[in-house]
Amino acid sequence: MASNSAVRVSGRGAERQLLQTQINPLHGSSSSSSSRNGNSQQNNSSSNSNSSHSAVRSKAPPPAAVLRRSVTPSRSHSFDFDNDHGRVRVAVRSRPRNAEELISDADFNDCVELYPELKRLKLKKNNWSSESYRFDEVFTETASQKRVYEVVAKPVVESVLSGYNGTVMAYGQTGTGKTYTVGKLGKDDASERGIMVRALEDIFASTTPGSDILEVSYLQLYMESIQDLLAPEKINIPINEDARTGEISLPGASVVKVQDLDHFSELLQIGEGNRYAANTKQNTESSRSHAILMVQVRRSINQKAEDATTSQENDVKSNLSGGNGIPRVRKSKLLIVDLAGSERLDKSGSDGHLLEEAKFINLSLTSLGKCINALAENSPHIPTRDSKLTRLLRDSFGGSARTSLIITIGPSGKHHAETTSTIMFGQRAMKIVNMVKLKEEFDYESLCRKLETQVDHLTAELERGKKLRECEKLELEKQLKQCHVSFSESEKNLVTRSEFLQKENTRLKVEMQDILSELESQKGCNDLFRDKISQLETSLNNSQQHQLENSTYQKVLADTTQMYEKKISELIKQLENECARSERAEERLNLTKNLLGDYQKSIKQHESEDSKYQKALADTTQMYEKKIAELNKLLDDERSHFASAEEQLNLMKKLHSDSQKSIEQHEVENSVYQKAIAETTQMYEKKIAELIKQVEDKHARLEGAEEQLDLANKLLSDQQVLMQDLKEIDELRMKLQRICQAHESAQTELQSLKLEHKNLTREKAIQSEELHDIKQALAAEEKQRKSIEHELDKLKKSAPESDKDFEDKKPFGKENIGNGSSKFGNLIGLHKSKSALSGQRATIAKICEEVGLQKILQLLTSEDSDVQIHAVKVIANLAAEDINQEKIVDEGGLDALLMLLKSSQNTTVLRVASGAIANLAMNERSQGLIMSKGGGKLLAKTAFKTDDPQTIRMVAGALANLCGNESLHMMLKEDGGINALLGMARSGNNDVIAQVARGVANFAKCESRGIIQGHRKSRSLLIEDGVLEWLVAYSNTATASTRRHVELALCHLAQNENNVREFISCGGVRELARISVESNREDIRNLAKKTLNMNPSFQAEMNPEWL
Repeated sequence: MASNSAVRVSGRGAERQLLQTQINPLHGSSSSSSSRNGNSQQNNSSSNSNSSHSAVRSKAPPPAAVLRRSVTPSRSHSFDFDNDHGRVRVAVRSRPRNAEELISDADFNDCVELYPELKRLKLKKNNWSSESYRFDEVFTETASQKRVYEVVAKPVVESVLSGYNGTVMAYGQTGTGKTYTVGKLGKDDASERGIMVRALEDIFASTTPGSDILEVSYLQLYMESIQDLLAPEKINIPINEDARTGEISLPGASVVKVQDLDHFSELLQIGEGNRYAANTKQNTESSRSHAILMVQVRRSINQKAEDATTSQENDVKSNLSGGNGIPRVRKSKLLIVDLAGSERLDKSGSDGHLLEEAKFINLSLTSLGKCINALAENSPHIPTRDSKLTRLLRDSFGGSARTSLIITIGPSGKHHAETTSTIMFGQRAMKIVNMVKLKEEFDYESLCRKLETQVDHLTAELERGKKLRECEKLELEKQLKQCHVSFSESEKNLVTRSEFLQKENTRLKVEMQDILSELESQKGCNDLFRDKISQLETSLNNSQQHQLENSTYQKVLADTTQMYEKKISELIKQLENECARSERAEERLNLTKNLLGDYQKSIKQHESEDSKYQKALADTTQMYEKKIAELNKLLDDERSHFASAEEQLNLMKKLHSDSQKSIEQHEVENSVYQKAIAETTQMYEKKIAELIKQVEDKHARLEGAEEQLDLANKLLSDQQVLMQDLKEIDELRMKLQRICQAHESAQTELQSLKLEHKNLTREKAIQSEELHDIKQALAAEEKQRKSIEHELDKLKKSAPESDKDFEDKKPFGKENIGNGSSKFGNLIGLHKSKSALSGQRATIAKICEEVGLQKILQLLTSEDSDVQIHAVKVIANLAAEDINQEKIVDEGGLDALLMLLKSSQNTTVLRVASGAIANLAMNERSQGLIMSKGGGKLLAKTAFKTDDPQTIRMVAGALANLCGNESLHMMLKEDGGINALLGMARSGNNDVIAQVARGVANFAKCESRGIIQGHRKSRSLLIEDGVLEWLVAYSNTATASTRRHVELALCHLAQNENNVREFISCGGVRELARISVESNREDIRNLAKKTLNMNPSFQAEMNPEWL
């Protein structure tokens, strides 16, 4: 490392002057501003020296934040990388004013206005001209380091963790806080940690030390030489590019595997200590090299197979990977770049070796700007090989990385050109779209190690399996032998059991034959009973014929008859029972036959089966044995019944023989009663016939019952078939329900699709209507543009020919000098865009070149008021450009404008002429000429003789600009300029009051500076005109912008010890105390506190209740 170099940087330089005029604004739109920050050409007092390259190891944070016109929203939101995928995201951050800026130009407005809620900033060129630009995020000076990181860098860090390359880069003017934003270590205050430390903190929190690898390289590009900040002896590191993949590598650069955040902080501190820095006029710790932090992230992932059964290959892979998916690894790279700022040699004061460093810095940044321009314009050639910086950042711009760029700017108006260049660099970068790619590949090393482990494990499992299978084989052989033995025994038992069953079957057949024979004999007995009954009936008939008519035997005959009737009824009942029993026996016999047939079939089936059915056969045999026993019991009951019937029949026979004997004995005696017996016999015959008929009816009923039984069996079979049909019907119903549900879901989806179609149709109609309206608006604007171009052509043709015929149908510049109702103002109001404004300015410049400024100035004396108005507007717009102001004065434009103020009575002419003088009053040389030619008196008279608020505002702006020159203060007072300012404040117009307050603040600021420098020691000139009372009255009631100027004026007036008595008498001390507590700006509060503390008189008048 060179001995004359220094280390570490706190700020950055602005964009090169070479790129300042290359590309027009991309997203800017011009807007009119109501007031102008009019401090003219303040001298920049710089106390920095560049004599030696002092080595500095630490950085101070930016100065305390100053509250601005917009407050940053408290919610934190990051860049949206999902919308407009791959585009470079650009954020802008404004730093607070530093101590030098607070002293030199604290009383002037900033050159930029921030609108973070709209993500826009407004770049002001003068009071009437400003341009608006849109960025992805806008940070005010109050934005914290944490919020900047979360919005700008955290999405890129998350993408790197997901396998994408990422880049975070800081760009801006020197001293605007790039290194503070990116590389602040935050040792003393953790809230001030920069993007580097916070990014590694998130990466460590999201990775696993065992499986993930983090490697860090820290480099600097110094005078087109790549050097290792972690190993300073490594210089001139080459850049290698892979011909196949296009990836950039740096062989020889140190690559350190980082263990934790403390380890990284140590490495970062070592690298910052080896970085080159130097002391310049713009920055005491200006970086002389570009710092690049490279973080390599290697993460292992397990991707599970989506369909394990699709192919055999997937199954094999799944088995090889242990069921956890194919091992993959994601390799990503994070670049955090802290660029050095380009320098203007007249501002930085660089010479000698510093000059050489500045040349290389500007060269590399110019190459980067060329690449950005080419990418933004989709150029076929990108000059990435012009510089090592562009080669290192090749993947960041136009490559495959996600890129976030944060540009840093300062608020001071004296660096307007650098701020403009930085903003335009960011606007061009926003047009670049990268093709982000996921860096994922197979983890062959870990896969190989895992497969080796699995092979060893599977080999051991295979050996254990072989031993286990051998043991199982021996066990199965033993069991097989036991099965053979048990099978042979069961086979023998089965044969024995079959023989036994066959014997038992033959026995049962014999018993069944015996039962059948007994049933047949029983039927014969029944026939005999019937024959005997018929014989008894015949004998009864015979006995009735031979009965005697003897009355003594009537009672015996009646008793006998009753007895016979009872016995006959009993016999009939027994006969019926016997018939029923015989029928039941037949049914049981048939059932037994069927069971025997089924039993025989089952025996044949069981003979073919194995021993598992032996138990079932034994149970069936026992059941049949029980049934046969029951049948035998029934037969015994039948036999006992037949025996009792035979006994009763014998008793009947005995009784019958006794009755025959008695009848024979009394035949003779009872002949008288034969007729009665015959009648009784006929009656019994009828009863017997009826009984026979009843028996036949019963037989018929039994047959009907059998038919009904058959019908019931058929119905039962039909019912079974019907049950099967019902089951099928239930299944069909279930299918029908599923179909209905599917139909309903389809209907709902169809309805939703119809609704979506209707909504899309409605949206399409709305969009078509909007498109039609836009087309109509575009057609109207096109017509207006053509008419304006036509009028411009006419103006160009007529302007050179005659001064008196100078046409006024086209605007020559932007109307920022009021809200006039002329056609000129209306035309300009229709074209406020940046392109129209650029065209109008180009037209005015071209007219000036063709016609000549002298001829345009001659038009100011034209008798035609319209020509005079347009001519003065052209002069006013030309005066808004710094390069035209001296030319206008030299050509006599100032004299012509002052003559118009003196002689013209036209309100528009007075307003525009006052605005033109206000523009010229921004130049120090012009200020002296204006006052020497009586401009102050003319402005004061114009303020008193007009009532137009816009004209008054222009006059107040001109006087306010003149108040910024201390050498003109006495002339302003003598010419009535101070009284005119106070008089204009009484108009009540807020814009006028703001200009008056600005003029008073400029006046007081210049007096305060003269007192500090020691060449002024008298009471303020403002005190004599009653300005102090006006300031006290308006200090707490005016608008925010006016109140800021009033507060600043009070603070500066209070610094003059000759003003103490007036301050105390008018209540100024109380207002100073209030300002020190309630002011919206921190610098004003500090200035008020400092003024109160330095003056003992003020301390004596202080009341504790004021604080």
